[in-house]
Amino acid sequence: MMRTRPLKVALLGCGVVGSEVARIMTTTADDLAARIGAPVELAGIAVRRAGRVRPGVPEHLITTDAEALINRGDIDVVVEVVGGIEPSKHLILSAFEQGASVVSANKALLAQDGTELHAAAAAAGVDLYYEAAVAGAIPLLRPLRESLAGDKVNRVLGIVNGTTNFILDKMDTTGAGYSEALEEATALGYAEADPTADVEGFDAAAKAAILAGIAFHTEVTAADVYREGITEVTAADIASAKEMGCVVKLLAICERAADGESVTARVHPAMIPLSHPLASVREAYNAVFVEAEAAGRLMFYGPGAGGSPTASAVLGDLVAVCRNKLAEATGPGDSVYTQLPAKPMDEVVTRYHVSLDVDDRAGVLAQVASVFAEHGVSIDTVRQQGRDGDASLVVVTHRATDAALSATVDKLRALDSVRDVASIMRVEGE
Repeated sequence: MMRTRPLKVALLGCGVVGSEVARIMTTTADDLAARIGAPVELAGIAVRRAGRVRPGVPEHLITTDAEALINRGDIDVVVEVVGGIEPSKHLILSAFEQGASVVSANKALLAQDGTELHAAAAAAGVDLYYEAAVAGAIPLLRPLRESLAGDKVNRVLGIVNGTTNFILDKMDTTGAGYSEALEEATALGYAEADPTADVEGFDAAAKAAILAGIAFHTEVTAADVYREGITEVTAADIASAKEMGCVVKLLAICERAADGESVTARVHPAMIPLSHPLASVREAYNAVFVEAEAAGRLMFYGPGAGGSPTASAVLGDLVAVCRNKLAEATGPGDSVYTQLPAKPMDEVVTRYHVSLDVDDRAGVLAQVASVFAEHGVSIDTVRQQGRDGDASLVVVTHRATDAALSATVDKLRALDSVRDVASIMRVEGE
């Protein structure tokens, strides 16, 4: 039998995502009630500025006093889609104190203070769900936390930022430079007016921290994630990748060390072979490749951003949290029993693609090769092109540590025969 008293929901934020959440809750109220076992009522919508036109959003629900909305005493669930650290953190903690469960899409906050928020939720006996914080509509966090709970995840490799994937895809398919591709992404609404969080890798790093923490049952924050953006990727890098049968992607990579004693989390551009499933992820789509001991290799793919896709993930969490409320139970919380340290990037082992501008004369290749050998970096392939006294030398290494490669590059820069280290890019997805 369905309960007649509605579960009351406070929505914090009514932008692209929040307005879609409000619209779907309003237009599919009967379906949501049937799935949950009780009606769900949107009790109020807190915004920064009132008076703006919000099509499809009930105007009488709008308030600028989020604190009063949360503390009115009858709110069962708070949906937070404001973003940022404050006031979101304070409002979420206030919701817990009032006995309300929280559904959030706030990757930056969760990557910074997730452990504290989980502890506060557990102390209050309520839920904290955040599927929408990583990869939009793609069901990813719940499979990692629940479906793979009996397995051991060793690696998570993914494209988790649609803006950067769109830019790199356009550079690859049209030959555009970075600036031209960014301009197109902005015109189409894929990039913000200030795209720094996306193109410098901050957004992906926050998501990597969340993924690593869940996958490896340890505390990982955004500060533990090595980060490089795509602003230095050139058309020449894209062309070099093509010549190798590769494509360039901004990857979030989370790995458990072979000895099981540490983890790494990193975000950076990398060349991946066209044969890898992630190579075919185009436009602004996201995809995450998970490697587990028993399940093997799994791939999760779909739209990773946008109002409707992200709202879909929010509503999925809302249904789960409301069901838990009716059952007077809570879902799985934080699982950080392993307490594995995060290994610094200097110790990470990977392959590298190094492009050098050198003098076109005898002996240069041998000189360069000796520097790689001196630092214990084994060379896999070398490609050389020369004309009129100038030459380009492209070296692809076998696996080496970041520290060894950095020492090698420093020594190369000191050689008279090396005019410039044009680019360095990692090679992944073997």
